Amino acid sequence: MSSAPNTPAEYWDKYKPHRGDEPQQPPAAERFDWTGLPGTGPGAEILGTPKTALDLGPAEGENAAFLARSGVEVVAVDFSPVQTERARGFWADTPNLDFVCADALNFLDEDVRLWDAIYSTWGAVWFTNPDMLFPRIARRLAPGGIFAFSHREPIVGQYGAQQMGGKWLEGRETELTVLRWQHTPEQWTDLLKRHGFTDVSAEVIPSPDGALGTLLVTATNDS
Repeated sequence: MSSAPNTPAEYWDKYKPHRGDEPQQPPAAERFDWTGLPGTGPGAEILGTPKTALDLGPAEGENAAFLARSGVEVVAVDFSPVQTERARGFWADTPNLDFVCADALNFLDEDVRLWDAIYSTWGAVWFTNPDMLFPRIARRLAPGGIFAFSHREPIVGQYGAQQMGGKWLEGRETELTVLRWQHTPEQWTDLLKRHGFTDVSAEVIPSPDGALGTLLVTATNDS
């Protein structure tokens, strides 16, 4: 049996494995994508016109790269060393873009900058306890700033912290699991208001193929 630690970071290190022996090409960054289905749903306009943005859980970094190419100063934080290095390689020549390998909670505790927009597309917000994460985001969001995130539409009745497995991880006999926090639009709205956010909007964007859609949530910080 493998002696590798059962950590979420290891899960994400292997989440998008190396795709062959040839150098990998960066993904397209032609449009900001909330849904994972190109051309479906709104784009970067959800964030308004920020000068600075913080991406929590950028994976391969295409949304962060899109914003940076638009002139936004973007910092993208991911606690998977493998994903961070992959994104840095993809977007090394993109100005205004910095990929940081760190836990989202630790980063928000230690970095005192304020951000015009903080967002997460199927990223860290989905996989972090909101009662720990939301107060930290509220402290780092500039007055009037936008907080936005998306995740898969939850299955009816599967709300709160849900286990997500990974038996598919190559070379592992034991299963890695992570927790993801998923809620209905009404539940997310209540959580955000409880933590001081205002102008909360939460909606499900349907999938064109009839599968589960994408839940998109936005809120502002007026303090």
